[in-house]
Amino acid sequence: MDGLTVAHLLAFNVALLVAVAGPGPAFVLCVQASLRGGRREGIVTGAGLAVVAGLWTLAALLGLETLFSVFPLAYTILKVGGAFLVLAFAVHTWRTASDPVATAVPTPSRQAFLRGVLLNLGNPKSILFSAGVLLVIFPPGLSGPAMALITVNHMLLELAVYATLATLLNRAIVRDRYLAMKPVISKATALILGGLGLRLLVTS
Repeated sequence: MDGLTVAHLLAFNVALLVAVAGPGPAFVLCVQASLRGGRREGIVTGAGLAVVAGLWTLAALLGLETLFSVFPLAYTILKVGGAFLVLAFAVHTWRTASDPVATAVPTPSRQAFLRGVLLNLGNPKSILFSAGVLLVIFPPGLSGPAMALITVNHMLLELAVYATLATLLNRAIVRDRYLAMKPVISKATALILGGLGLRLLVTS
């Protein structure tokens, strides 16, 4: 399909799995939603994250890097805004590291989905992955159907990861072990997120 091979998709999926499973804002948001509102809220939140991540991929394939090279200020504004978002998320994660996770009334599906959408609209990890990794993996001159396949593949893979995460956290043994280690995990995640946010600001 216009130079697109199974090897390209496999390389992309491996890179994507590493990126999604890493301690970033999207992963943390899905964990929090799953612990607070249960499996359904975690999956719906993950769906919002996955849809926007896929759209960032499509934007990159359509020439996001070219757009940012023509209008570097747009990229800088997006990057700085995302950096402050990540830093705020890091501070919140650190401050609430030892707070108990109380089961709450499930968030309406639309609100949970929108929460995922809004986070990934300004998530620099998602944007940088799309603008960088894709351009290395895939050949130029892809057709519309090839771009559509890559985009749908991205959305489905991310949704599968978040659905698996939400399902695992819905099991008592996994949930209990996670909650027992929550203070350590949360503080380590906050430090990683803080480092990412500061690095983005320094390089902006």
